[in-house]
Amino acid sequence: MNPAWIRPDWPAPPHVRAFATTRAGGVSEGEFASLNLGGKGGDDPARIERNREILREHLPERPQWLVQVHGAASVRLESLPPATAPRADGAVTSRPGRVCAILTADCMPLLLCAEDGSAVGAVHAGWRGLAAGVIESGVAALGVDPARVLAWMGPTIGPAAYEVGPEVREAFLAADPGAGEAFAAHRPGKFLADLYALARRRLARTGVTSVHGGGFCTFTERDRFFSYRRTPASGRMGTFAWIQG
Repeated sequence: MNPAWIRPDWPAPPHVRAFATTRAGGVSEGEFASLNLGGKGGDDPARIERNREILREHLPERPQWLVQVHGAASVRLESLPPATAPRADGAVTSRPGRVCAILTADCMPLLLCAEDGSAVGAVHAGWRGLAAGVIESGVAALGVDPARVLAWMGPTIGPAAYEVGPEVREAFLAADPGAGEAFAAHRPGKFLADLYALARRRLARTGVTSVHGGGFCTFTERDRFFSYRRTPASGRMGTFAWIQG
């Protein structure tokens, strides 16, 4: 595995495998340099395909790509027909070798794992998905007692860089008045939002208390991560989890 990629710092069993890519290790150029895995933004499709071939060398099979829609739906990979790309923002599996995959460029890639390694999942958790309940959906789909679930928060736009309007804050306060602690007043009419804190609150309310990761900032760590907020014509990183057979 490319040493620039990230291995989750969580106490998952050895047969649970996971990693998150960074910008390093691919063939794309310019704003997409170098390991752009996403098809949006205007990168050369041939370079994207080559980047995915490079990625494939580190996985047991092709990852199950989703059509991510910033919603709350999660799917079990075992139930999907071959060669489908469901409209969902979470994927879970208990079948060895099936690869859960999430693409991001500021939103949070959240990995889930049963503490005994019997199930894994990956969730795409931007603010809309978080507010809609994608974490709750992912944990429910995992089918494991939440008290026995591990979570890892991957590279996300950090709390000092994520400026949002009052409608974002209100979307979280409507369901959780205490979520106001995750927003800091900024310039007039704007707040700085802490996606890591918001995810922790949602996980805790779901019953998941073994939460790891965080501390990244896709926006400010320019050389390491893609960021849609920084460059709308941006590449995408990938975060992957599977059970080794």
